[in-house]
Order: sequence, then structure tokens, then C-alpha cells
Amino acid sequence: MLVSDVGEVKIYNLSAGKALPDWLSDKKRREAQRKNVDVSRRIELIQDFDMPAVATSLELSPDGQYILATGTYKPRIKCYDVNNLSLKFERCFDSEVVKFKILSEDYGKIAFLQADRYVEFHAAHGRHYRLRIPRFGRDLDYHKPSCDLFLVGTSSEIYRLNTERGQFLQPYETSATSINACHVNPEHHLLCVGTQEGTVEAWDPRDKTRCGVLDVAVQIQHNEKFPSVSAVKFKNGLHMAVGTTSGHVLLYDIRAKEPLLVKDHLNGLTVKKIDFNPSHNAVYSLDDAMLKIWDENTGKQMAYIESNSNFNDFSTSPRSGLFFFAQEDVKMMTYYIPSLGPAPRWCSFLDNLTEEIESEGVQNIYDDYKFITKQELADLGLEHLEGSNMLRAYMHGFFIDIRLYNKAKAIADPFAFERYRKEKIAQQIEGSRPARLQLKSKLPKVNKELAEKLLVEQEEGSGKLKTAASTLLGDDRFKTMFENPDFEVDKEADEYRLLNPVLTRLDKTRTKKLKAQQEADAAREEKQKEAKDEGSTDDDLFSERDDSSDDDQQWTKQVKKEYKKINQEKKREERIAKEREEEDGSEVSDDDDGPALQIHEKEDFNIGQGPRKISKAGLGKRLAASKPIQVETIGGLGNRQMTFSLEKKNKANVDRKRLAELKRHREERRQVIRPITGLRGLKTKMHRN
Repeated sequence: MLVSDVGEVKIYNLSAGKALPDWLSDKKRREAQRKNVDVSRRIELIQDFDMPAVATSLELSPDGQYILATGTYKPRIKCYDVNNLSLKFERCFDSEVVKFKILSEDYGKIAFLQADRYVEFHAAHGRHYRLRIPRFGRDLDYHKPSCDLFLVGTSSEIYRLNTERGQFLQPYETSATSINACHVNPEHHLLCVGTQEGTVEAWDPRDKTRCGVLDVAVQIQHNEKFPSVSAVKFKNGLHMAVGTTSGHVLLYDIRAKEPLLVKDHLNGLTVKKIDFNPSHNAVYSLDDAMLKIWDENTGKQMAYIESNSNFNDFSTSPRSGLFFFAQEDVKMMTYYIPSLGPAPRWCSFLDNLTEEIESEGVQNIYDDYKFITKQELADLGLEHLEGSNMLRAYMHGFFIDIRLYNKAKAIADPFAFERYRKEKIAQQIEGSRPARLQLKSKLPKVNKELAEKLLVEQEEGSGKLKTAASTLLGDDRFKTMFENPDFEVDKEADEYRLLNPVLTRLDKTRTKKLKAQQEADAAREEKQKEAKDEGSTDDDLFSERDDSSDDDQQWTKQVKKEYKKINQEKKREERIAKEREEEDGSEVSDDDDGPALQIHEKEDFNIGQGPRKISKAGLGKRLAASKPIQVETIGGLGNRQMTFSLEKKNKANVDRKRLAELKRHREERRQVIRPITGLRGLKTKMHRN
């Protein structure tokens, strides 16, 4: 049992305490309960009060003698008899149960709304009948005077199933697209449904008409999430509570449109269920995270109940402080708050126990057992215990008694504690005496190479790699990987040696891609610079013509055409000269008269096509154009030694020749273009007709 104080309210968690493993035999369970003080003081109010996986809904019978709970997996219902504090029966379904409603005073008549659109009716002996509704259901309620079962869900209609006649009646047509919750007032039997549009519609089952619409969403402003109605509950004939998906609870008097009180859960979670405690003027509102208990007049919070798992449903015994919770866990929780009412008659001993209970800490399951792998078992020298009662096989290892583990650990490594103590002392000394020279560095001491790679990926990477690198470096969950030496990468391990060639290959590939990208960027910048220089040269040639008159436009076009032809001829001559130079290997002179045409003896020369490049010539021509190769005989076994030298192209002369040609070309163009200095002073006289 765990006791927590919320203000002046004490909350007793009857489900807390040390739990025993399920695989223990009954004999060992009894021995553990007899010998272990923590286990013997654990309170198990109802025996086997749990589900195989998850508990979805829970409700007490109207007579208060039975607790019915549904869960998974396999979908099932469990009925507990509170007089015997044990399980009475258990039944399984074909589909999960969304909601269920007890139609009688005990478990004799129950209606189950299932996830596959089926509605099952159960009697005391088992399933009585099963039928299907047109749309998926979300909630149901029962109208006792007419024996009508109301079903709502992903439809604008309220389905009516008459249990006396055994047939569907004409449904009610609402103005909503879907309905989330419904509730029948126990005094005047008014049916209220909560819609997806944030309204509550009231229907009178006597004349089958809608008698009012209450707009709840308009009362909740400045909220990011739309406040659809998720829960409806009546306190009496006049007062009603409405819960929304935005985490608000509104208290209404059905005679007024304005709410009496608006309570905000301040967490934005959907309100799943609401209940009242009239004797203490308290309201219970449940969401995924907690059950809030607050005063209905002032809205002040009185207490709250939290859990490690999400809550699905809760139920409370009338006029008492005992709560039962269905949650996303195997265990169904039981809490007791004495300030909200005494314990029920069937567990009146709780009032006597609470006076003697002291605060205790919650202990985890299997506190007396240690999980070890097969390798750890071999390191401890306990392989001979495999198959015995000392070990319990589980997944990829074993459960071993913690006392046996501590003894084996002390024998296998007697200096472990001394080594641990020295490491702690060294850490404290290092922390108290930092280095005199503080060097600011982004790289940590542990896994420095990994951190450096992640920084490079974060700065230069893209896509998923950049996101993953940022997550590893910025998330506190991975901070220990760069601080604790136990997490340092062991480069001597076999796993690292197997992965190292792959990692090295990936680094080389990444480096090649980066180098190729840099070279491509440099080439692109050089091309842009050359294009810019050529464009500026053309602009300089014709910049003086911008101020000319309209009479000289035709002459300017002709000059441009001539310039274009000359430029094309010049480029063709340069290309021919370059090809000839590559073929002949001759040096280009620095004369300003242009390149001289030289024809060698026994050489094919085609004026129309131009000479072929030396790289495309045959092997004989390439050998003839190159320097002679010297072959020397070294020994008598046919060994040969061949020496040769590669030709070097004189790029400096080629560049010098190119610049000289461009300079001569600019001088020719300046002489051809007619200046406009003599035309600026002329004025054109206009004559009238």
C-alpha cells in the first residue's frame, strides 16, 4: 500500500506494493508471503483483479454486489463478487467491447456495444442474442420506462432498440454529423447526446421530439483544439456536467444557456468520464493522465489521482471514497480516499487499516530477482545451473535470485567494489579540481570521433542524416553516450572490426562526393566568369552607339552582322590552328601576323576537314611523331630495357598567342566602327507641310 498526501487529503493506493512473479509455484508463493514482510503487508483487496493485457471499461452493478470489467486480449469480461472478494465468472467475445450497460440490478442482463458494430445481450447463463447496427457505435444508454436501448456513434441518427419487442424503432434524426456520448436522466428520463460539433441535444422519449439544443463550444474561446462534446452526466433533475475534447468541464443548469462553472484540466486531454459525489459537493472528471476531484461550487481542486499508464475508465462505490480504475496496463488499480466517504460495507476493514498504515515506497516487480544473459551467466561460472530450479529461463536470458547473484559476483570479481570506489573518488577529485587552462571545444572526451562525424553531418548533411545527427547531439537521452566511458566504442571488438571496412568505405565515398561537388562548383564559377567577360567586351564595343540617332540604326545592324561573321571565321581559324599544333607538336611563334601554315612532307592534309588530332591518329604516325625509343639488352635471357620521354606542350606560348589575336581583333573593330562624335552637334530641322 502506498499513501500520498495532496494538500490535506490522504490517498491510499491499495494496488501498490511488491508483486510476485507469475511463474512461481503456489508453494513458493505461500513461502514468500510468510517470510517476506513487504509481501505479507501487501493488500490484495480483490483476488485476480487484472486483465491479460489492457482493461478498457469498468462498472459496478446497481445493487453494489458485483464489479464487471472488460479488457483484452482475448476480448473478455470478468465479473467479481465483492462479498467473496474474488472472481465469479469470465467470458470471452469475438470482438473488443467499446461500452457496456447493465440493464438489471445484478449481472443478469447486460448489453455490450462491440467494435465490429455488433450488440450482444448476455443473461446470467451467457450470451442470449447478437445483432448488428448500421454504423459503428461509440456509446449507449438504457431508458427503463419504455425498455428502449439508445445507441449513438458515427452517424447523425440515434438508434432505438426496443428490448421488449425485440426490434428497431424509428431513429431520432439529429443535426450533427456524429455523436460521441449519450445519457438518460434518471429522474425525468430526458435523453441528452453530445455531438462532434460541440453541442448537446435534448430529446424527450415521450413524444419523440427534440426539445432543446445547448451550444457548448461557444463558451470555450481562445482554444487551439475544437471543443467537441465527449462526456455527458446528470447530477439530478436540473444539473448536468459536460466534458469536451479540449479538456474542459462545464456545469449547467438545464434551464439556462450559460454555464454555472467552467473547469479547465490545463492539459488539453479529452475528458472521458464525469461523476458526482453529492454528499461532499465534489465532481470527478477523468482524462488520460489523471482523475481530478474538485468542488462543484468554486472549482477548486481537492485532490487528484495519477498513474504511470493512461486511464480508460473508472467507477466508484456510491457514498464512499473507494475508486476502481481501468487503465492501459494489466493491473486494474484500486484507490481509497477516506475524506470522500467511508469504505463500503463489504470492505469495512479498510477504515481500521488506514489508521495504522504508514507511507511506503513503491517497489518494482521482481525486486528479488536479477535478469542476466547467457554470457553473464558464463562469466559468473554458473553454467551448471541451467535447467535447475535456481534459474528461470526468460527470453534471451534467465532470472536468478538476487542473493545468489550477489554471492557469485563477489566470488567471480572480488575487487569490483574496490575498483568502483576508486573510480568514484577519481571522478570527485577531477570535478573539484578542474584544469587551469579551460579549452572550449565542442567535442566531448568520450566517443570524440563519433561526435566529430555527427557535427559534420549536422552542418553539411541533408535530409534524414542531418535530422538523425541533430537528434543524437541535442537529445538528453543520448547524453550519457558522450560522458560515460562505459559507452565508448571499443575498436578492438570483433563487431567493430567487422563493421570497420564498411564504415571506412562509406567515409571514402562521402569524401569523393564532396570533392567532386567542390570541383563542379569551381568549374561552374569559372564558366560564369568567362561568360561575363565576353559579355562585357561586346557591351564595350557597342556602348558608344547608345546615343546615336534613329537614322543610324540600319548601319549599326550591318556592322553587327559583319562583326559576327568575322568572329566566327576567327574561331574557326583558331580551332584549325589548335588541331594542327596538337598533331605536329610544333611550337607557336609570337609573331603578330598570325599562325603560319606549315605542310610537312608525306603528310595527309585535307583543307575541307582539317588535320586529325594526334590522339586519334594511328599507332605508326604517333610513333613517327614521337621521339625515338632506345632499347638496351641487359642480360642473356631476353630481358629488355626501354626508355622513353613524354612530350610537353608549351601552354604558355598558346595563351600568349591567344591574347595577341584578341588584342589585334579589338583594334580592327575600333577602326571599322564609325565614331559618333561628329553627329552630336547636328540638329534636324522640321518642315511643316
